Amino acid sequence: MTASNAPGVHASIDAVWRLEAARIIAWLARMVNDIGLAEELAQDALVAALEQWPESGVPDNPGAWLMAVGKRRAIDRIRRRQRLEHKLEEIGRDLETQAPAEFDVPDDEDIEDDVLRLIFTACHPVLSVQARVALTLRMLGGLTTEEIAHAFLVSEPTVAQRIVRAKRTLSDAGVPFEVPTGPDRAARLSSVLEVVYLIFNEGYAATAGDDWVRTDLCQEALRLGRVLAGLAPGEPEVHGLAALMEIQASRTRARTGPSGEPIPILEQDRARWDRLLIHRGFASLLRAKDIGAPPGPYVLQAAIAATHAQALAPEDTDWTQIASLYEILATIAPSPVVELNRAVAVGMAHGPEKGLEIADALVDEPTLRDYHLLPSVRADLLERLGRREEARAEFERAATLTRNAPERRTLQSRAAALGTPAPPTT
Repeated sequence: MTASNAPGVHASIDAVWRLEAARIIAWLARMVNDIGLAEELAQDALVAALEQWPESGVPDNPGAWLMAVGKRRAIDRIRRRQRLEHKLEEIGRDLETQAPAEFDVPDDEDIEDDVLRLIFTACHPVLSVQARVALTLRMLGGLTTEEIAHAFLVSEPTVAQRIVRAKRTLSDAGVPFEVPTGPDRAARLSSVLEVVYLIFNEGYAATAGDDWVRTDLCQEALRLGRVLAGLAPGEPEVHGLAALMEIQASRTRARTGPSGEPIPILEQDRARWDRLLIHRGFASLLRAKDIGAPPGPYVLQAAIAATHAQALAPEDTDWTQIASLYEILATIAPSPVVELNRAVAVGMAHGPEKGLEIADALVDEPTLRDYHLLPSVRADLLERLGRREEARAEFERAATLTRNAPERRTLQSRAAALGTPAPPTT
């Protein structure tokens, strides 16, 4: 170890924790079979690092050091609770002769198995969606309660309560720390992918606040998607989600203007799209297709994103192909939001009248009553049909519904560009 200045060491600890938190918690959770306790033990190890590393320096293998200290704390906790079995007695004797940084840690394959178990446990359907998201970011992303609260614009106590309740719910329900098999695996995998997708979407187009894009959440979702693809290589939907996020993230630099305002895809400078991310997305999509299973929702969405990415100019976009893919998606995973996206694609492929027919059919859909994108899509289609007053009213309605400041300003600007409303006739 090499001693370092305290600020630099604290920065190193933060970086190590972000990289190693999931592995440490997962490994400890398998040992104690309790996610809540595993996180406490990992946090104890983090506190020990904060206390010791500024004096002793950062270890050569900081992850192993933290795992060793966490395991020592686990043994101590079990001893205090008087539940020490023969195997743990042997481990305890070994620990007495070993410094934390010298403790043997399991090989990478064992740790990866533990991380996969942690992902499936943190995303268990017994938890609410909000709880799954908070627990996933905490356990797998290493984010603090404050960071999660800031990302989703809720109070820190709210996030803390969600995490506490989530851990208690998992414990009370006796959820095993395992990767499910058979039909249970498919159901749980859907929950896992939903959580990662929700995290990405919140970063890609924030629902509220002063920023249209939250790059940190996009990057965290991408990291989780890549980890999951490596841990479950035989699952096509895992690769489909990874492909979708890679390709969508490739547009990040082009999606906002100088003031942070949203730029629609047809107006983006495609030279600013990240070709490396597009290439990675295409590779993930090919892996999904090579598995040979019928395409699922994420594979289809990735194929739609890939069709956009293949167009070097907006006019080259194959909207007919995109509309066809949305039609398939609407068949296997029907939802009002998918239908609204289909309205956009059909409007581009077959004319705004056809798109508006689909969008108009959604006006009375209860789940879209306060969804700002419904009036926004209708407004765009109405504007293209020359129905300017109706379009202006819809843009104004969309602006009142969105909670995102840059998006609201853009919608208001589009409404203003269509002129003031005509005075009522007498």
